[in-house]
Amino acid sequence: MVRSIRPIFVLSALMLILCAGCRTGQTLPPADFSAPGWRVQQGQAVWKPSSNRPELAGDLLLATNVNGDFFIQFSKIPFPLATAQASGGQWQIQFGADEYSWHGRGEPPGRFGWFQLPGALLRDAIPGGNWRFTRVETNSWRLENPHTGETLEGGFFP
Repeated sequence: MVRSIRPIFVLSALMLILCAGCRTGQTLPPADFSAPGWRVQQGQAVWKPSSNRPELAGDLLLATNVNGDFFIQFSKIPFPLATAQASGGQWQIQFGADEYSWHGRGEPPGRFGWFQLPGALLRDAIPGGNWRFTRVETNSWRLENPHTGETLEGGFFP
């Protein structure tokens, strides 16, 4: 009798441990650009999601603050095509009108170019990884991942 109870107990304990350890980040609240320390830039960009997908042209909004938090939205007014945000050790990204979204804690995933752009613009480079950043002119730039074919080219209005 003891042997038949033990596997059930072990399995139950294992499931409790796994479920307790699977906490992901909460959805971030909307960024408040009127708060002190935010810098908002607007411009236009052309995004090619991968080598086998067509280019999409749209408006780009990038807001960064002194804490390193940021908010990016690429849209074809009135529709958001891509929205990425990092704040207080959490991140989230959405494509379309919430059709596809991911969120989590810690460093944002390197596979999304939208998370690479704020740091690349700040440092004019991306340390390591598959992404390449080039400053084309004073207010324009190109971000690309040669492995996936994803590119993001754009500029901000002065």
